[in-house]
Amino acid sequence: MLFGAFGGGVWLLCWGGVPIAMADVYKYADAHGNVYFTDVPLKGGQYRLQWHRESGQLAEENRSRFSQLQIERSPRGESKPLSRSLRTRRARYEALVSANARRHGLSPALLHAVIRAESAYDPRAVSSAGAQGLMQLMPATAARYGVADSFDPADNVSGGAAYLRDLLDLFDNDLRLALAGYNAGEGAVLKHGRKIPPYAETQAYVRKVLQYLWAERPVHVTISSVPGED
Repeated sequence: MLFGAFGGGVWLLCWGGVPIAMADVYKYADAHGNVYFTDVPLKGGQYRLQWHRESGQLAEENRSRFSQLQIERSPRGESKPLSRSLRTRRARYEALVSANARRHGLSPALLHAVIRAESAYDPRAVSSAGAQGLMQLMPATAARYGVADSFDPADNVSGGAAYLRDLLDLFDNDLRLALAGYNAGEGAVLKHGRKIPPYAETQAYVRKVLQYLWAERPVHVTISSVPGED
């Protein structure tokens, strides 16, 4: 089963150590830079295998990743409950988020947390830096992932999810580094030795998304602190 030109597969993040899916995942790339996630090997010389994860390995990686995410939560770290209007906007994009989570091998909860932090589910949102739409794509990032209209929710979430998937791959599934890269660019994370850059905005962003991810949890999850939080 193949899930499109920018990703796919059946690899989802786990909550509480319980894997959401148990299929092997293969990652391929083609000569045009498109990335494919699939649960079966692809045939043809146009596809280059980048990695193959067995289902047991995926489950263990996900369990290990979330066991490392440990945070001592204080009142200031609590995420406020969603307002009625925010719940309404969130529900509007539930199916879209779930579809892109499956396509790109992500947790729907993670995509919801990023969208909430980026735009509060406002598809017309524009930042002072020029980022646009639900997942606040910069024009260069939108072009990189083939997003024709950043204000189109389907186009925007597809591109943002693909970018987040690539960041997780780049940083060996380190969620904090992937989020830092999403905010400041992967170049900034690499420049600072594959660590969260010492930017107040980026560190606050990582904390915020982790708090929103916590709020999405169906079971108890512990999340690690971000440098500079204290």
